[in-house]
Amino acid sequence: MIEVEVRQFVCLKDNFGVLVHHPDSGCTVAIDVPEAAPYLQVLEETGWNLTDILITHHHWDHVGGLAELVEKTGAKVTGPERSRQHITTMTRFVEDGDDILIGPIAVKAIGTPGHTLDHISWWFQEAGIAHTGDTLFALGCGRVFEGDAEMMWASLSHLANTLPPETTIYCGHEYTLSNAKFALTIDPNNQALQERTKRIEALREVGRPTLPTSMAAELSTNPFLRVRDPEVQKNLNMVNAEPADIFAEIRRRKDNF
Repeated sequence: MIEVEVRQFVCLKDNFGVLVHHPDSGCTVAIDVPEAAPYLQVLEETGWNLTDILITHHHWDHVGGLAELVEKTGAKVTGPERSRQHITTMTRFVEDGDDILIGPIAVKAIGTPGHTLDHISWWFQEAGIAHTGDTLFALGCGRVFEGDAEMMWASLSHLANTLPPETTIYCGHEYTLSNAKFALTIDPNNQALQERTKRIEALREVGRPTLPTSMAAELSTNPFLRVRDPEVQKNLNMVNAEPADIFAEIRRRKDNF
């Protein structure tokens, strides 16, 4: 295991900024940059020196502040090979399964296309954390814009099969309360989901974030990961249907929720 400090903070309206700092080496990693100002503020507060930036995908609300942050910090930028033409500030490119080192911190790129074709999730295995961008949310998943439902289901399965249950998961947005209300329409008898929803409501009432989450929590309560559960299948009238088809139906319902 490797000890890191993580700071999570709001960017734009409902995006999250995340900084991962390794005290011994001084390395500091930003994951996505919706806007630069919140990052610069936290860096000033902490005295951390930003050395690297990891990008999950090319959408504007994840890279809108990238150029400014690079200009003001000189940080190196690593992102998806498929974003090479979209994000000109990147200097290192990765694909699914690639491993990189940031100082002593090992980070694995997990290809998770569906929301976009270039989407990469980042796994800090020795630190026990991951950032899943707009692929896996707390109690939800991203909209399928550039891929299709089968691709998105494969990406979620990839994460579920790769990340240990105890992995702490950060993601791109604070959508959890809405996701919880929807999840209850798919899995209303799930006691763990009912209890989690109450905790989420209490957090949001006082303006506190619902993230990070964990893979264990998502496996037990996130309907997009529970397509094989008999109760979920029964509620959808899709008993023994193909997992990708069940996922597609849940995603369709969420799009219209």
